[in-house]
Amino acid sequence: MRSWRRGTKEMDLILGPFSDSELKTLSPAELDEYEQLLNENDQDLYPWITARSRGETPGPQEFEALLNRIAAFSLDRLRR
Repeated sequence: MRSWRRGTKEMDLILGPFSDSELKTLSPAELDEYEQLLNENDQDLYPWITARSRGETPGPQEFEALLNRIAAFSLDRLRR
């Protein structure tokens, strides 16, 4: 629910489908990390995720793998 009700439509459309598809595949540690990521502001999350389509990697190091995974998932959805 928190992935679909972020406060900005852009993040709803990024995190909502990711959570619907991928949460069941995350390990318990990755789920904890995702929960922490949801506490970040949308104004920070959006540029952290979208910059990855340009090969940039902004954002906290602790979330790097998860941000990369979310960005890759989102880009793949756009290409379909």
